[in-house]
Amino acid sequence: MGRMSDQPARWTEATVYPDMWTDPDNDPRESDGPSPDGELPTLLDFLSGYRITLRMKCEGLDPEQLARRSVPPSTMSLLGLVRHLAEVELDWRGWIEGESIPKLYGKKDADFEGAVADQAVVDAAYADLEREQAATDAALAARPDLGERLKNGTSIRELMVHRIEEYARHCGHADLLRECVDGRVGQ
Repeated sequence: MGRMSDQPARWTEATVYPDMWTDPDNDPRESDGPSPDGELPTLLDFLSGYRITLRMKCEGLDPEQLARRSVPPSTMSLLGLVRHLAEVELDWRGWIEGESIPKLYGKKDADFEGAVADQAVVDAAYADLEREQAATDAALAARPDLGERLKNGTSIRELMVHRIEEYARHCGHADLLRECVDGRVGQ
């Protein structure tokens, strides 16, 4: 069975392992040092890696490509993922602070539905994500006890693992979305 002509050819910038996104020497998620010591530093290291991965999946794309809904009938796009993760960072901060915080983008699913091919929307999404990540990080830094329970009963540990899970899950989506946009393979 032949390939459909509207599907991009698979490609990568990697030369060492041709099925990877980039060569290990060029991967910003890799360090030459030892892995972190302790539970919290390990959790933060994994979260950081997934945050970088999401950025890598979006690099080099224009607003139309970022907003493309590559897997119909899903409304998911790379830009929608950036907006969604900004929204969930805000939601997690609400858990930490014990209060309901109004959504960034309004009604349910507006994070994906409002992900349109406009440079101002792209710029705002990245600014929202950076701001919300920093605010949630700061709120958690003030609560270093992983066993502490929040008002909703969730432990800080559980919240940290949930954050990693959310980013990891959506980085998997981003792999597929990016490959549909321009053929770039995941890693």
